[in-house]
Formats: sequence, structure tokens, C-alpha cells
Amino acid sequence: MAYKIAVLPGDGIGVEVMEEALKVLDKISSKFQIEFEFREALIGGAAIDAKGDAFPEETKEICDWADAILFGAVGGPKWESLPPEKQPERAALLPIRKRYELFANLRPAIVFDALIESSPLKREILGDKGFDILVVRELTGGIYFGKPKGIFDENGKKKGIDTLIYYDWEIERIARIAFEASLKRKKKVASIDKANVLNAMVLWREIVNKVAKKYPEVELSHYLVDNAAMQLIRDPHQFDVILAGNMFGDILSDEAAMLTGSIGMLPSASINESKKGLYEPVHGSAPDIAGKGIANPCAMILSAAMMLRYSFDMEEAAKAIEKAVEETLNEGFRTADLYKKKEQEILVGTKEMGTRIAEKI
Repeated sequence: MAYKIAVLPGDGIGVEVMEEALKVLDKISSKFQIEFEFREALIGGAAIDAKGDAFPEETKEICDWADAILFGAVGGPKWESLPPEKQPERAALLPIRKRYELFANLRPAIVFDALIESSPLKREILGDKGFDILVVRELTGGIYFGKPKGIFDENGKKKGIDTLIYYDWEIERIARIAFEASLKRKKKVASIDKANVLNAMVLWREIVNKVAKKYPEVELSHYLVDNAAMQLIRDPHQFDVILAGNMFGDILSDEAAMLTGSIGMLPSASINESKKGLYEPVHGSAPDIAGKGIANPCAMILSAAMMLRYSFDMEEAAKAIEKAVEETLNEGFRTADLYKKKEQEILVGTKEMGTRIAEKI
């Protein structure tokens, strides 16, 4: 059986880093005797230029066909003059999430041991070990989507309303994703809420506790969101899987990402209940360095590893990629964003970094 993958390189450095991810997947294919079928399509600004649409019909057909979607990056100054609803970021990513009901956003925040000095945290907090946290964020509900929503006139005064709503089934399905993910990690889930003041979060905690009973081997803890934000800085090692609603997950995933100090290393996934997913690096299209061959491909490569793990249930193959990335960093190879001009470091470009990672598999 061939696993079907839609390849959407997009704009800017998306094209360059995607090439390296496919190089690594080719090596995985030969080593593990796995058959992949790739179909490439236009997305974002490149699609606007060629088709007049950031998410054209041909691309939709390929994404419908695929078991998973690899996504590079979209956007850039060239398309910033377009109306907001037609700009690549809004007209490409949001429709994909909606079309495939990608309700679960998985954002790892990883500090590899070799990159500890990239973190803004003090060495006495990190010690000699990096950390590996996975934020599981609910992506399609909560205060960003609740009704009523808007700015209204009331007795000559304006008031703004955003409504925090979560249904039990929305909480249950995102909780299941977090607990299932924890089974492939350290079997620890930290659920984030504000149950001391918000009724929706009282329900959140109740449903998470209910789901936890189905995973007796997983250790569950509850954190109020303000405490969680502090604890991430005080001792990130205490966390493994962080489960959060849309707004809290949005904030905490960015905080955790900042603690790594290296956006070029951060992958992400957005998946649905059938495990179809969109896998993309956290970084953008970086038009200022596009075409220079200096972009860091690690986030895109690690996104491919997430695809193997979460859409295809290929844990061994996913770990092989992650180990290859770690070993390459341990040998001192660095792209420009990671290079500190230290004696043991070796500056390499996008292609060489991808090649060295592939050779480690």
C-alpha cells in the first residue's frame, strides 16, 4: 500500500525546505520499505500568480486525494496589497483547516541538547539537558469562534463581545488526541484551564477527567493557565504533553516556542479525527532569505516526522528522522540561524543540512 501525500511547497523558503524533507522521506522509504506517492500542487502566493486563487480547485483535488498534506510556507510582500481575505495566509491555510476539520493543533517545543545555548532560559534552569514539550491545542472552537461575537452599540456606548463556548464533544475529542499522543511519549498530560473563574473551563476539567479514566497509565495534572505560564519558565522539564483550549493553547504554544530560541527547528501538525493532517514548519516564507540556500530545513523535516507518527502511525520511522536531526546537530552542523561562530560548529546551507540528515537515517 502506498501512503498518499500532497506536497504544497508554497512560497519563499517553503520551496527550498520542502525539497530537503522529500529527500529525507525518500531515504525513509528505502530503509523501511515504505511506499509513498507524492503529488505536488500550488498553494498561496504561487497559486495566486498562476491561477488567481490561493487554494485553487486542482490543489483541493490533490488534498482530497491525499492521506496527509505537507505544507511549506505561504505569503510575502508581493501579495500584501491584496484585500485581507485574498492574501495567501488567510485564503490558503484557513480554508484547508475548515475543509478537513483540522481541530487539533500539535506544536512541539524542542530544545536539543546541542542547542541549549539557543534558549533564552538560564543554564541553571535548563541544566545540561534540553526539553521536549508537545502542546495540543484545540483549533476550531472556544472564544475565537463562539457566538455572539462583535462590537455592538448599547445606549449610545460601544461594547465588544467574544463568547467562550465549549461543547462536551469538542473537549472530549481534543483530550483524546492529547492522551493518545502521550502514550508515544512520557505518558504525562498537563491540562490547562481557568476553572476557578470560567464556567466553560469547569466543564473542560470535568470532561478531561472523564477521558483520563480511559487512559489509566497516563498521569494527568491540572494547571490554571496563569500558573502554567509561570511554570513553563520556572521549570519546562516538568511538562510533556500540554492540553489546552484555543486561546490558552495559542498563547502557551508561542511561549514554549520562544523558550527554544530557534524558530527554524519547530514543526507543527493540525489533524482531524481520521488522522488526516496538515504538517508544516512554524516559520513563515522568509522572503528576505528565499533563494539564497541558507534556510534551516529542520522544521520542515521534523514536520515530516510528525506526519509519519500521527497520520501513518510509523513511530520507528519518525524517531529515525528525529535521531538523524539530533546526531547532525551533535556533530556541529549549523545553518545560519543557528550558527554562533564557535570552534566546533560547521556552517552549512539548506541542501547540505538536508543531505547530512538523510545520510544519518
